[in-house]
Amino acid sequence: MRFADRTTAGIQLAGEVARLRLDDPVVLGLPRGGIPVAYQVARVLGAPLDVIAVRKLGVPSRPELGFGAIGEGGVRILNDDVVRAARLGPRERAAVELTERTALDGRLRAYRAERPPTALTGRTVVIVDDGIATGSTASAACQVARARGAAQVVLAIPVAPPGAVAELSGEADEVVCLYSPDYFGSVGQWYTDFSQTSDAEVIELLNDRLAASGGATKSARDGTEGTEGTRSGGGRTDAVPPVGPALEREVEMTVDGRGLPGNLTLPDGAPGVVVFAHGSGSSRHSPRNRSVAARLNRAGLGTLLFDLLTPEEERDRANVFDIPLLARRLTLVTAWLEAEHALPVCYFGASTGAAAALLSAAEPHADIKAVVCRGGRPDLAAEALADVRAPTLLIVGGADTQVLDLNRRAAERMRCEHRLDVVPGATHLFEEPGALEAVADLAREWLTEHLSPSAQRAGH
Repeated sequence: MRFADRTTAGIQLAGEVARLRLDDPVVLGLPRGGIPVAYQVARVLGAPLDVIAVRKLGVPSRPELGFGAIGEGGVRILNDDVVRAARLGPRERAAVELTERTALDGRLRAYRAERPPTALTGRTVVIVDDGIATGSTASAACQVARARGAAQVVLAIPVAPPGAVAELSGEADEVVCLYSPDYFGSVGQWYTDFSQTSDAEVIELLNDRLAASGGATKSARDGTEGTEGTRSGGGRTDAVPPVGPALEREVEMTVDGRGLPGNLTLPDGAPGVVVFAHGSGSSRHSPRNRSVAARLNRAGLGTLLFDLLTPEEERDRANVFDIPLLARRLTLVTAWLEAEHALPVCYFGASTGAAAALLSAAEPHADIKAVVCRGGRPDLAAEALADVRAPTLLIVGGADTQVLDLNRRAAERMRCEHRLDVVPGATHLFEEPGALEAVADLAREWLTEHLSPSAQRAGH
């Protein structure tokens, strides 16, 4: 088992943590790599997200050997056996703690600015990291959370060795681990993308979750309300940047001699437009597609939702499954859009609309920057799958087993950059709590990444 990246690991982990049905949880991520994972857990649980920063206190002559750990709020945990064995006096311990306390406080100031820490007293605390090797940092984090008043501590990690999981079961009330291989090696070997998480990414994710949860957090020191954080100017693609006013208008495109109505939304400075191709029995008014489109708009992306067929044409069910017809309509609408606004175009296809999007993107002269398929039927694009050049993301619900199998087979036939992401526990319509939000976040990340200036220079 390997995880594509921390976001994918977080989505899968969130599904398992959600099964615990925790009361009043708060999610704490271990910086820096644990924050992207914790972000997805907090989003699915609808919980606040904060950091839990701990620093190991290392024996001066052997820094790798910890004689304790510190956390914020003056929390200090000492291992008396190591202190005695290393013959550490109060002055030596104080010198080490001063150095580590300075580093700890500096990191917390960078991550929170003036925002107070989230209150833990009497609450269920979910501590999240991107993986565990030895468990020493996670153990310290559990102890720090208890020292700050946590009523229950849940430790959630995507991957860890069996020995560490067993040991940490004595520190946490519950340990959730997706994968625990006998041969472990390192955390990074269980990820396809294990690139370093920057401080700027941590700050953006914390602020994004803060804004989503209402912009307020309680201080662990005095119980007063915190202030809304400001967004960092870092470069993470899955955090929502502030956008300018949006142009919203109804449009009608004449295609095949028929008028097809649509809704076009263009935020100021949008880097591109995402054209939605809905599935059978749906329309531009689909609440699911409109929900995803709204999320993309908030991220600064333009969207066009339109009807592929007229009401009269929809009455003939054969038209609904005529993938070449739907793809031709999509291609013609794309040409209209490019002529009207001269912006890069991406596709978001659902169900049979996903097949139409892939068939259109496979056209020899198509210049589609990226494709996202939600619960799609890419298999219906048949031989055209090998001709798709646009980077393609396939999103399928974990409980939608038949469609998941079809997507896996389709992915094997694709030669372009592609990825298959599974939303745990979700069915075909992604009606489960948090499932559609997971789709929107995955789509936003994929589309923003491939509409970025660097991606365009690379020829995507």
